[in-house]
Amino acid sequence: MKRKYIAFLLTTALMATVVVGCTSNTENKEETSVATPTESNAAAETTPDTSNPSAIEIPDGAIVIQEQGSFAVGGTVTEYPGTYNSDNFNGWAPYPEGQTYHGDHASVSYQIPVNAKELPLIFLHGAGQSSRSWETTPDGRDGFQNIFLRRGHGVYLVDQPRRGQAGRSTVEDVTIPTTHDEQMWFEIWRMGNWPDYNENVQFPQDDESLNQFFRQMTPNTGPFDVELISDTMAELFDTSGPGILVTHSQGGLPGWYAGIKNSDVKAIVSYEPGNYVFPESEVPDTMPSLTGDLTGIGITMEDFMLLTEIPIVMYFGDYISEDVTDELGSENWRVRMQLGQAFVDTINRHGGDATLVELPKIGIYGNTHFLMAELNNVELADLLSDWLAERGLDN
Repeated sequence: MKRKYIAFLLTTALMATVVVGCTSNTENKEETSVATPTESNAAAETTPDTSNPSAIEIPDGAIVIQEQGSFAVGGTVTEYPGTYNSDNFNGWAPYPEGQTYHGDHASVSYQIPVNAKELPLIFLHGAGQSSRSWETTPDGRDGFQNIFLRRGHGVYLVDQPRRGQAGRSTVEDVTIPTTHDEQMWFEIWRMGNWPDYNENVQFPQDDESLNQFFRQMTPNTGPFDVELISDTMAELFDTSGPGILVTHSQGGLPGWYAGIKNSDVKAIVSYEPGNYVFPESEVPDTMPSLTGDLTGIGITMEDFMLLTEIPIVMYFGDYISEDVTDELGSENWRVRMQLGQAFVDTINRHGGDATLVELPKIGIYGNTHFLMAELNNVELADLLSDWLAERGLDN
Protein backbone atom coordinates (compact mmCIF):
# COMPACT_ATOMS: atom_id res chain seq x y z
CA MET A 1 0.00 0.00 0.00
CA LYS A 2 1.40 3.38 -0.99
CA ARG A 3 1.99 5.82 1.89
CA LYS A 4 -0.61 4.29 4.18
CA TYR A 5 0.38 6.60 7.00
CA ILE A 6 -1.59 9.37 8.66
CA ALA A 7 -1.44 12.48 6.52
CA PHE A 8 -0.58 15.89 7.85
CA LEU A 9 -3.01 18.12 5.98
CA LEU A 10 -2.55 21.84 5.98
CA THR A 11 -5.92 23.53 6.30
CA THR A 12 -6.16 26.74 8.27
CA ALA A 13 -9.47 25.59 9.69
CA LEU A 14 -7.22 23.76 12.17
CA MET A 15 -3.73 25.21 11.90
CA ALA A 16 -1.58 27.06 9.40
CA THR A 17 1.86 25.51 9.08
CA VAL A 18 4.45 26.71 6.61
CA VAL A 19 8.15 26.01 6.32
CA VAL A 20 9.91 29.22 5.34
CA GLY A 21 13.48 27.95 4.96
CA CYS A 22 16.78 28.31 6.75
CA THR A 23 18.55 31.60 7.22
CA SER A 24 20.95 31.01 10.12
CA ASN A 25 21.85 28.55 12.84
CA THR A 26 19.93 30.51 15.46
CA GLU A 27 16.68 31.42 13.74
CA ASN A 28 13.61 29.24 14.01
CA LYS A 29 13.34 27.23 10.79
CA GLU A 30 9.58 26.64 10.98
CA GLU A 31 6.71 29.01 11.65
CA THR A 32 3.56 27.55 13.11
CA SER A 33 0.73 29.92 13.85
CA VAL A 34 -2.11 28.95 16.19
CA ALA A 35 -4.49 31.74 17.26
CA THR A 36 -5.42 32.16 20.93
CA PRO A 37 -9.11 32.85 21.79
CA THR A 38 -8.55 36.61 22.17
CA GLU A 39 -6.46 36.76 19.03
CA SER A 40 -9.16 34.84 17.19
CA ASN A 41 -11.80 37.39 18.14
CA ALA A 42 -9.60 40.29 17.13
CA ALA A 43 -8.68 38.70 13.82
CA ALA A 44 -12.15 37.41 12.95
CA GLU A 45 -12.83 40.19 10.49
CA THR A 46 -9.60 39.57 8.54
CA THR A 47 -9.48 35.76 8.68
CA PRO A 48 -9.86 34.32 5.17
CA ASP A 49 -12.70 31.97 4.33
CA THR A 50 -11.15 28.55 5.02
CA SER A 51 -13.79 26.85 2.92
CA ASN A 52 -11.88 28.24 -0.05
CA PRO A 53 -8.22 27.15 0.37
CA SER A 54 -7.17 29.00 -2.78
CA ALA A 55 -8.03 32.27 -1.01
CA ILE A 56 -5.47 31.66 1.77
CA GLU A 57 -2.43 33.89 1.39
CA ILE A 58 0.82 31.93 1.55
CA PRO A 59 3.99 33.83 2.57
CA ASP A 60 6.58 34.27 -0.17
CA GLY A 61 9.11 31.44 -0.12
CA ALA A 62 6.97 29.18 2.05
CA ILE A 63 6.92 25.42 1.53
CA VAL A 64 3.38 24.13 1.88
CA ILE A 65 3.34 20.52 3.03
CA GLN A 66 0.31 18.39 2.20
CA GLU A 67 1.48 15.20 3.90
CA GLN A 68 4.30 14.20 6.19
CA GLY A 69 5.22 11.41 8.54
CA SER A 70 7.79 8.88 9.60
CA PHE A 71 7.97 5.12 9.77
CA ALA A 72 10.27 2.10 9.94
CA VAL A 73 10.80 -0.18 6.96
CA GLY A 74 12.42 -3.58 6.64
CA GLY A 75 14.08 -5.27 9.58
CA THR A 76 13.57 -8.52 11.40
CA VAL A 77 12.18 -9.87 14.67
CA THR A 78 14.04 -12.38 16.79
CA GLU A 79 12.64 -14.28 19.77
CA TYR A 80 14.59 -15.61 22.71
CA PRO A 81 13.86 -19.23 23.66
CA GLY A 82 11.60 -19.88 26.61
CA THR A 83 8.36 -18.48 27.97
CA TYR A 84 7.82 -14.90 29.06
CA ASN A 85 6.87 -14.47 32.72
CA SER A 86 6.61 -11.00 34.24
CA ASP A 87 7.26 -12.51 37.67
CA ASN A 88 10.90 -12.84 36.59
CA PHE A 89 11.39 -9.08 36.84
CA ASN A 90 14.19 -8.41 39.32
CA GLY A 91 15.47 -4.87 39.61
CA TRP A 92 15.94 -4.31 35.85
CA ALA A 93 18.16 -7.35 35.44
CA PRO A 94 17.59 -8.80 31.94
CA TYR A 95 15.16 -11.68 31.68
CA PRO A 96 14.96 -12.34 27.92
CA GLU A 97 13.18 -15.71 28.01
CA GLY A 98 10.23 -15.67 25.62
CA GLN A 99 10.72 -12.02 24.63
CA THR A 100 11.07 -10.47 21.18
CA TYR A 101 13.48 -7.98 19.64
CA HIS A 102 12.75 -5.78 16.59
CA GLY A 103 15.88 -4.60 14.77
CA ASP A 104 17.83 -4.02 11.55
CA HIS A 105 15.17 -1.77 10.04
CA ALA A 106 15.61 1.64 8.40
CA SER A 107 14.05 4.82 9.79
CA VAL A 108 12.32 7.04 7.24
CA SER A 109 10.79 10.52 7.41
CA TYR A 110 8.94 12.04 4.49
CA GLN A 111 7.26 15.23 3.33
CA ILE A 112 5.04 15.67 0.29
CA PRO A 113 4.40 19.26 -0.84
CA VAL A 114 1.13 20.52 -2.28
CA ASN A 115 0.89 19.79 -6.03
CA ALA A 116 3.88 17.46 -5.80
CA LYS A 117 5.70 16.21 -8.87
CA GLU A 118 5.10 12.62 -9.84
CA LEU A 119 8.42 11.20 -8.62
CA PRO A 120 9.72 11.84 -5.08
CA LEU A 121 13.41 11.88 -4.22
CA ILE A 122 14.57 9.18 -1.78
CA PHE A 123 17.85 10.17 -0.09
CA LEU A 124 20.38 7.70 1.36
CA HIS A 125 23.40 9.01 3.31
CA GLY A 126 27.02 7.88 3.36
CA ALA A 127 29.52 6.57 5.92
CA GLY A 128 29.44 8.08 9.40
CA GLN A 129 26.33 10.05 8.46
CA SER A 130 22.55 9.96 8.74
CA SER A 131 19.63 11.72 7.10
CA ARG A 132 21.04 14.98 8.49
CA SER A 133 23.35 15.04 5.46
CA TRP A 134 20.39 16.24 3.41
CA GLU A 135 18.79 18.56 5.97
CA THR A 136 20.10 21.95 7.09
CA THR A 137 23.66 22.66 5.97
CA PRO A 138 26.40 23.06 8.61
CA ASP A 139 26.15 26.85 8.24
CA GLY A 140 22.37 26.87 8.63
CA ARG A 141 21.08 27.16 5.05
CA ASP A 142 18.57 25.00 3.22
CA GLY A 143 19.90 21.57 2.37
CA PHE A 144 18.67 19.37 -0.46
CA GLN A 145 15.61 18.41 1.61
CA ASN A 146 14.14 21.92 1.52
CA ILE A 147 15.59 22.87 -1.85
CA PHE A 148 13.77 20.05 -3.60
CA LEU A 149 10.60 20.45 -1.56
CA ARG A 150 10.50 24.02 -2.88
CA ARG A 151 10.83 22.61 -6.38
CA GLY A 152 7.81 20.41 -5.88
CA HIS A 153 9.36 17.02 -5.15
CA GLY A 154 8.27 14.76 -2.36
CA VAL A 155 11.28 13.97 -0.17
CA TYR A 156 12.08 10.81 1.80
CA LEU A 157 15.08 10.85 4.17
CA VAL A 158 16.52 7.52 5.30
CA ASP A 159 18.64 6.42 8.22
CA GLN A 160 19.95 3.06 7.07
CA PRO A 161 19.82 -0.03 9.34
CA ARG A 162 22.26 0.21 12.26
CA ARG A 163 22.74 3.96 11.89
CA GLY A 164 21.21 7.09 13.42
CA GLN A 165 17.55 6.67 14.37
CA ALA A 166 17.69 3.07 13.10
CA GLY A 167 20.32 2.01 15.62
CA ARG A 168 18.59 -1.10 16.96
CA SER A 169 20.91 -3.80 15.60
CA THR A 170 20.37 -7.55 15.87
CA VAL A 171 24.13 -8.15 15.99
CA GLU A 172 25.12 -8.98 19.55
CA ASP A 173 28.18 -7.84 21.49
CA VAL A 174 28.88 -4.79 19.32
CA THR A 175 31.01 -2.15 20.99
CA ILE A 176 31.06 1.47 19.82
CA PRO A 177 34.55 2.82 20.50
CA THR A 178 35.37 6.47 21.07
CA THR A 179 37.77 6.96 18.17
CA HIS A 180 39.46 10.33 17.79
CA ASP A 181 39.43 10.61 14.00
CA GLU A 182 37.95 13.95 12.92
CA GLN A 183 41.11 15.46 11.46
CA MET A 184 41.59 12.34 9.32
CA TRP A 185 38.05 12.69 7.95
CA PHE A 186 38.68 16.40 7.32
CA GLU A 187 41.44 15.29 4.94
CA ILE A 188 39.75 12.15 3.53
CA TRP A 189 36.71 14.26 2.62
CA ARG A 190 39.00 16.81 0.89
CA MET A 191 38.22 19.85 2.99
CA GLY A 192 41.95 20.46 3.12
CA ASN A 193 45.10 19.38 4.93
CA TRP A 194 44.40 19.91 8.59
CA PRO A 195 44.19 22.58 9.89
CA ASP A 196 44.22 24.41 6.57
CA TYR A 197 41.28 24.44 4.19
CA ASN A 198 41.81 23.91 0.48
CA GLU A 199 42.07 27.13 -1.50
CA ASN A 200 38.66 28.44 -2.63
CA VAL A 201 36.88 25.58 -0.90
CA GLN A 202 33.07 25.68 -0.95
CA PHE A 203 32.79 24.24 2.56
CA PRO A 204 32.03 27.10 5.01
CA GLN A 205 35.23 27.87 6.90
CA ASP A 206 33.90 29.37 10.14
CA ASP A 207 34.45 27.44 13.37
CA GLU A 208 30.76 26.92 14.14
CA SER A 209 30.05 25.33 10.75
CA LEU A 210 32.86 22.83 11.31
CA ASN A 211 31.55 22.20 14.82
CA GLN A 212 28.07 21.51 13.45
CA PHE A 213 29.49 19.24 10.75
CA PHE A 214 31.47 17.09 13.17
CA ARG A 215 28.43 16.81 15.44
CA GLN A 216 26.29 15.34 12.67
CA MET A 217 28.58 12.31 12.47
CA THR A 218 27.14 9.14 13.98
CA PRO A 219 28.53 5.60 14.41
CA ASN A 220 27.42 2.21 13.19
CA THR A 221 25.68 0.11 15.84
CA GLY A 222 26.46 -3.06 13.88
CA PRO A 223 28.41 -4.08 10.77
CA PHE A 224 27.77 -2.27 7.49
CA ASP A 225 25.73 -4.80 5.46
CA VAL A 226 25.15 -4.03 1.77
CA GLU A 227 22.58 -6.80 1.36
CA LEU A 228 20.59 -5.70 4.39
CA ILE A 229 20.62 -2.02 3.41
CA SER A 230 19.73 -2.64 -0.24
CA ASP A 231 16.90 -5.00 0.74
CA THR A 232 15.55 -2.30 3.04
CA MET A 233 15.82 0.40 0.38
CA ALA A 234 14.06 -1.83 -2.14
CA GLU A 235 11.26 -2.39 0.36
CA LEU A 236 11.00 1.36 0.93
CA PHE A 237 10.19 1.83 -2.76
CA ASP A 238 7.30 -0.62 -2.30
CA THR A 239 5.89 1.93 0.14
CA SER A 240 6.80 5.17 -1.62
CA GLY A 241 5.99 3.96 -5.11
CA PRO A 242 8.08 5.01 -8.12
CA GLY A 243 10.80 7.50 -7.26
CA ILE A 244 14.37 8.68 -7.79
CA LEU A 245 17.09 7.29 -5.53
CA VAL A 246 19.76 9.80 -4.46
CA THR A 247 22.81 8.37 -2.69
CA HIS A 248 26.04 9.69 -1.23
CA SER A 249 29.41 8.01 -0.75
CA GLN A 250 29.09 4.64 1.03
CA GLY A 251 25.38 4.67 0.19
CA GLY A 252 26.28 4.34 -3.48
CA LEU A 253 26.91 0.58 -3.45
CA PRO A 254 23.63 -0.46 -1.78
CA GLY A 255 21.98 2.06 -4.09
CA TRP A 256 23.03 0.09 -7.19
CA TYR A 257 21.63 -3.09 -5.64
CA ALA A 258 18.37 -1.35 -4.72
CA GLY A 259 18.01 -0.29 -8.35
CA ILE A 260 18.39 -3.92 -9.35
CA LYS A 261 15.94 -5.22 -6.75
CA ASN A 262 13.01 -2.85 -7.33
CA SER A 263 11.76 -1.55 -10.68
CA ASP A 264 10.14 1.40 -8.89
CA VAL A 265 13.62 2.93 -8.75
CA LYS A 266 13.24 5.08 -11.87
CA ALA A 267 16.67 6.74 -11.78
CA ILE A 268 19.78 6.82 -9.59
CA VAL A 269 21.69 9.98 -8.70
CA SER A 270 24.89 9.36 -6.77
CA TYR A 271 27.24 11.91 -5.21
CA GLU A 272 30.78 10.48 -5.10
CA PRO A 273 29.81 6.81 -4.65
CA GLY A 274 32.35 4.55 -2.99
CA ASN A 275 32.09 1.42 -5.16
CA TYR A 276 30.33 -0.10 -8.15
CA VAL A 277 28.94 -3.30 -9.64
CA PHE A 278 30.01 -4.90 -12.93
CA PRO A 279 29.14 -8.02 -14.90
CA GLU A 280 31.13 -10.89 -13.40
CA SER A 281 33.28 -11.25 -16.50
CA GLU A 282 33.96 -7.51 -16.82
CA VAL A 283 35.17 -6.45 -13.37
CA PRO A 284 38.17 -4.11 -13.86
CA ASP A 285 41.53 -4.92 -12.34
CA THR A 286 41.99 -4.02 -8.69
CA MET A 287 43.11 -0.42 -8.26
CA PRO A 288 45.78 0.07 -5.56
CA SER A 289 45.66 3.24 -3.51
CA LEU A 290 47.14 4.87 -0.42
CA THR A 291 43.83 4.24 1.37
CA GLY A 292 43.58 0.58 0.28
CA ASP A 293 42.94 -1.49 -2.82
CA LEU A 294 39.62 -0.88 -4.58
CA THR A 295 37.87 -3.68 -6.49
CA GLY A 296 34.50 -3.53 -8.21
CA ILE A 297 31.83 -6.08 -7.31
CA GLY A 298 30.90 -8.78 -9.82
CA ILE A 299 27.22 -9.59 -10.35
CA THR A 300 25.29 -11.60 -12.95
CA MET A 301 24.81 -10.08 -16.38
CA GLU A 302 21.05 -10.41 -15.89
CA ASP A 303 21.17 -8.23 -12.77
CA PHE A 304 23.58 -5.75 -14.31
CA MET A 305 21.35 -5.26 -17.34
CA LEU A 306 18.58 -4.02 -15.04
CA LEU A 307 20.74 -0.95 -14.33
CA THR A 308 20.92 -0.21 -18.05
CA GLU A 309 17.14 0.33 -18.03
CA ILE A 310 17.25 3.47 -15.86
CA PRO A 311 19.18 6.75 -16.21
CA ILE A 312 22.15 7.19 -13.87
CA VAL A 313 24.20 10.27 -13.08
CA MET A 314 27.15 10.69 -10.71
CA TYR A 315 28.77 13.91 -9.52
CA PHE A 316 32.32 14.33 -8.25
CA GLY A 317 33.76 17.48 -6.71
CA ASP A 318 37.16 19.19 -6.74
CA TYR A 319 40.65 18.41 -5.41
CA ILE A 320 40.81 14.93 -6.99
CA SER A 321 44.11 14.22 -8.73
CA GLU A 322 44.27 12.35 -12.03
CA ASP A 323 47.60 10.83 -10.98
CA VAL A 324 48.78 8.91 -7.93
CA THR A 325 49.34 11.28 -5.00
CA ASP A 326 50.28 11.11 -1.33
CA GLU A 327 47.34 13.30 -0.27
CA LEU A 328 44.80 11.14 1.58
CA GLY A 329 41.61 12.63 0.22
CA SER A 330 42.74 13.16 -3.33
CA GLU A 331 44.13 9.64 -3.59
CA ASN A 332 41.11 7.99 -1.96
CA TRP A 333 38.72 9.58 -4.44
CA ARG A 334 41.05 9.32 -7.45
CA VAL A 335 40.55 5.55 -7.66
CA ARG A 336 36.83 5.77 -6.83
CA MET A 337 36.23 8.28 -9.59
CA GLN A 338 38.30 6.30 -12.10
CA LEU A 339 36.43 3.09 -11.24
CA GLY A 340 33.22 5.13 -11.53
CA GLN A 341 34.15 6.06 -15.10
CA ALA A 342 34.70 2.37 -15.84
CA PHE A 343 31.23 1.67 -14.43
CA VAL A 344 29.68 4.39 -16.61
CA ASP A 345 31.48 3.06 -19.69
CA THR A 346 30.26 -0.46 -18.95
CA ILE A 347 26.65 0.66 -18.46
CA ASN A 348 26.71 2.60 -21.72
CA ARG A 349 28.45 -0.19 -23.63
CA HIS A 350 25.52 -2.40 -22.73
CA GLY A 351 22.96 0.11 -23.96
CA GLY A 352 22.34 2.11 -20.79
CA ASP A 353 22.34 5.83 -19.97
CA ALA A 354 24.99 6.74 -17.40
CA THR A 355 26.96 9.96 -16.93
CA LEU A 356 29.82 10.93 -14.64
CA VAL A 357 30.14 14.67 -14.09
CA GLU A 358 33.45 16.07 -12.84
CA LEU A 359 32.41 19.47 -11.56
CA PRO A 360 35.72 21.29 -12.26
CA LYS A 361 35.48 20.21 -15.91
CA ILE A 362 32.19 22.11 -16.25
CA GLY A 363 33.53 25.19 -14.46
CA ILE A 364 32.36 24.47 -10.88
CA TYR A 365 35.24 24.56 -8.42
CA GLY A 366 35.91 24.13 -4.72
CA ASN A 367 33.58 21.28 -3.77
CA THR A 368 34.61 18.66 -1.24
CA HIS A 369 33.09 15.22 -0.68
CA PHE A 370 30.04 16.87 0.93
CA LEU A 371 29.21 18.93 -2.13
CA MET A 372 25.44 18.80 -1.57
CA ALA A 373 25.80 20.73 1.70
CA GLU A 374 28.24 23.44 0.65
CA LEU A 375 28.02 27.12 -0.20
CA ASN A 376 27.05 26.46 -3.81
CA ASN A 377 24.55 23.66 -3.11
CA VAL A 378 21.77 25.54 -4.91
CA GLU A 379 23.92 25.58 -8.06
CA LEU A 380 24.46 21.83 -7.69
CA ALA A 381 20.74 21.31 -7.12
CA ASP A 382 20.17 23.22 -10.37
CA LEU A 383 22.39 20.70 -12.16
CA LEU A 384 20.28 17.87 -10.82
CA SER A 385 17.02 19.61 -11.69
CA ASP A 386 18.26 20.17 -15.24
CA TRP A 387 19.26 16.52 -15.55
CA LEU A 388 15.88 15.36 -14.26
CA ALA A 389 14.13 17.62 -16.76
CA GLU A 390 16.28 16.37 -19.63
CA ARG A 391 15.37 12.78 -18.74
CA GLY A 392 11.67 13.54 -18.41
CA LEU A 393 11.73 12.87 -14.66
CA ASP A 394 10.67 16.32 -13.45
CA ASN A 395 6.94 16.27 -14.25
